[in-house]
Amino acid sequence: MKRSERLVDMTKYLMERPHTLISLPFFAKRYDAAKSSISEDLAILKHTLAANQDGILETIAGAAGGVRYIPYLGQGHAEKYLTDLASRIEDPSRILPGNFVYLSDVLSSTQDLRLIGSLIATRYAYSHIDAVMTVETKGIPLAEAVARYLNVPFVTARKRSKVTEGATVSVNYISSSLERVSKMELPTRALAKGSNVLIIDDFMKGGGTITGMEQLVREFEGTVAGITVLCEADFDKEKLVDDYISLVKINQIDAGKSLIVAEPGNFLTRTDFSRF
Repeated sequence: MKRSERLVDMTKYLMERPHTLISLPFFAKRYDAAKSSISEDLAILKHTLAANQDGILETIAGAAGGVRYIPYLGQGHAEKYLTDLASRIEDPSRILPGNFVYLSDVLSSTQDLRLIGSLIATRYAYSHIDAVMTVETKGIPLAEAVARYLNVPFVTARKRSKVTEGATVSVNYISSSLERVSKMELPTRALAKGSNVLIIDDFMKGGGTITGMEQLVREFEGTVAGITVLCEADFDKEKLVDDYISLVKINQIDAGKSLIVAEPGNFLTRTDFSRF
């Protein structure tokens, strides 16, 4: 097999298995090539990814070592995308009753989900995440996209459990947007005890739903590794959550004036882009 062919196949193989350690002997056997040739291939791939700020190829020395691909976008990619996304969200036709914002087109776009997933995975690339959690329904595609790039399971808390899910753990929480007590549930088999969990949601006003998911994580004796939302409303009311990351911050919604004011959230200042 020619080097060019090996590089294409090797890139595909690694990108389909993010955060997975692959030994050099595996690649040597796969391509019937010397380890020295494989090392040269990986050096080329590592340089190209770093030059494009499109991922990190880590090499681990030793008998149990190997190489693994870490999805990681550079600051330039992040700034460009989030500036564009904030601009798109400022479209006044997105205003919904209750000062919510229509985001279904973003959450159903494979291109947007690919970029959002890789951005959030960049922020938590070295946080040793065990699982990604969200609540039905709009957060599901976001959680799936992030989990794919972190190569971990994602779990979905539901307002009402299904009989096919078996026994569940439930918590009551105050929904700040509806201003009433609500309930969410998670199957006991869905999340391993003691997991390091990343909480994801699409839109945050007061943060009540987030606090419900935090309670669920504690019920499973887990740790909340981080909280990230696609959009936060920064004008409505005091948040119940202090430490969180948002990709887009909405500063104002005025239905009467057909106005939405948005900008990139604190993601850019809370993410370490210095690894390139």
